[in-house]
Amino acid sequence: MDQKSNLDKVTAAGLLVAMGIIYGDIGTSPLYVMKAIVGDRPITEDIVLGGVSCVFWTLTLITTIKYVILILKADNNGEGGTLALFALVRRHAKWLTVPTMIGGAALLADGIIAPPISVSSAIEGLEILYPDIQTIPIVITILTILFVVQIFGTKVVGYAFGPIMAVWFSMLAILGVSMIVQYPMVLKALNPYYAFNLLANYPGGFYLLGAVFLCTTGAEALYSDLGHCGRGNIRISWIYVKTCLILNYFGQAAWLMLHEGQMLGDKKPFFQLMPEWFILPGIAIATMATIIASQAMISGSFSLISAAIRLNFWPKVKIHYPSNERGQLYIPSVNVLLYLGCIAVVLYFRRSENMEAAYGLAITVTMLMDTILMSYFLYTHRSKKRFVFTFLTIFLLIEFAFLFANLEKFPHGGWVSLLICIALGSVMYIWLKASEIKLRLTEFEKLDKYLESLKELSKDITVPKYTTHLIFMSNASRESEIESKIIYSIFQKRPKRADVYWFVHVDTTDEPNTLEYKVKHCAQDDVYKITFRLGFRQPHKIHLYFRHVLEEMVRNAQVDIRSRYESLNKHNVIGDFRFVVLKKFLASENDLPFWENVVMKSYFFVKQFTMSEETWFGLDSSAVKVEHVPLVIRPVENVPLKEIPWDE
Repeated sequence: MDQKSNLDKVTAAGLLVAMGIIYGDIGTSPLYVMKAIVGDRPITEDIVLGGVSCVFWTLTLITTIKYVILILKADNNGEGGTLALFALVRRHAKWLTVPTMIGGAALLADGIIAPPISVSSAIEGLEILYPDIQTIPIVITILTILFVVQIFGTKVVGYAFGPIMAVWFSMLAILGVSMIVQYPMVLKALNPYYAFNLLANYPGGFYLLGAVFLCTTGAEALYSDLGHCGRGNIRISWIYVKTCLILNYFGQAAWLMLHEGQMLGDKKPFFQLMPEWFILPGIAIATMATIIASQAMISGSFSLISAAIRLNFWPKVKIHYPSNERGQLYIPSVNVLLYLGCIAVVLYFRRSENMEAAYGLAITVTMLMDTILMSYFLYTHRSKKRFVFTFLTIFLLIEFAFLFANLEKFPHGGWVSLLICIALGSVMYIWLKASEIKLRLTEFEKLDKYLESLKELSKDITVPKYTTHLIFMSNASRESEIESKIIYSIFQKRPKRADVYWFVHVDTTDEPNTLEYKVKHCAQDDVYKITFRLGFRQPHKIHLYFRHVLEEMVRNAQVDIRSRYESLNKHNVIGDFRFVVLKKFLASENDLPFWENVVMKSYFFVKQFTMSEETWFGLDSSAVKVEHVPLVIRPVENVPLKEIPWDE
């Protein structure tokens, strides 16, 4: 209950952070949506009222009803996003991993495209005043600064950007109202008939949904950043944000109706709402707001990767928690990946209008996957079947319509979104598939079967002592089991005599802040197994945690950690410790099917660029022994080797 109340808690600081973090993308869409809808067509009532009606109902159905009202309920211990939703339903259907990987990869792809188009559209606004200005160097400089800022955490970013976005949304509302009062008849577009008329009767009207969809491209960020801002802060702030957006869209529609029959040309309806004296400060505010727009996707990508790691969809990479605020995190490798991708997009497309073709397609796919996962969540949580069917049907129809409309952009740059999505999705698939193969073929032994042998080895003075306390990192989740590779390492590879054997296993829980452990006394003063249960936000400082456990056990007289050497024991000298980490490699004696061979080789190729096991577990490198053990997935069978007689 405390966690739920904290998630629904509304504070002034939380509202400010939410304003700065999650609404940049969806909040800057008035800059280009109405311009994209009208395009190079004559301004007519059908296209203007139909277009703004589509915008209103898209924001209402997808952003408000689907995400803000419904999907925000599906939090995974306070965390949101596609993978958090998957974590809630994965026990019920294995096939849900497919839409999850597709949705996660598509969201990451959009995170690479959103910052360049947002920043470029802002900086290109300077061309109104300075026609010959070179925008690309400025865009790259701003993106570089923006990604450097991530090091300090999104709390810092939120507090810095929040006031600016509050000014931005207030400006949207004021400009919109100032034009609506001049043509109040535009409000009749609230009637969904005008949207239907545009899509059904206007020539090529259906494909205008590709432009309409740009008004809601940031909706998924509201859910992805649930852990950053909290459900209460998002829902309350969205009331204000949506009101400002709708007023501005209808204000632009009113201006367009006052110029019915004309061609829009190079004019942007958004800037036409401004009085002449306000154009320069208006451009400045718009520039700052569109720079902030990229923040929603960046922070959402961090949350996504954090969830992907604990669900085994992504390689283990270093995660920093720059502040004590809930959900605040920074992932250096993802920051670099997004930065390099953004720079490549800027250099390839060069202009924001060229990026529009690639923009929106990926996020449409993400929304479709969210609809599938949410439907299954509602089904497994005993919602009425009629409600589940209605939810699934309505949003699949709407989002498939947007998807088909966006596919028209594919030859003009939409393929870039798909290419990025495939690349990121391939990493997710390879990591998950390889982990399944390894887990399926890992052999476990009953630990009790080797207790007597371990005690005998510990007392066998004919074997040189390896260390006083020997600690193996184990993947065996059951307390009674241990990997056969560990037994092999102790008894056969090189007999490792120790006074005390420790086997340490780490469970990552779905709770964010769990910090627990339990100890199984397998053989008093000889063999112990420790299981740490760590929340997904807790760093894996196993060396520190292990020391803490030993101190507790010594305090309770459960273990003697003094050296067993007589000369040292009488002086109460603590024995030495040695951690052993088994690092697997693909054995050469494998007869793999073609596809499994590709997956495993790709897995080990990617793994060499990721964090080492000893670093991931937070072990002291001076006390760690890394052993390379072969991963024999399928030994070669029926070797055609024939003995021949020896000729004397």
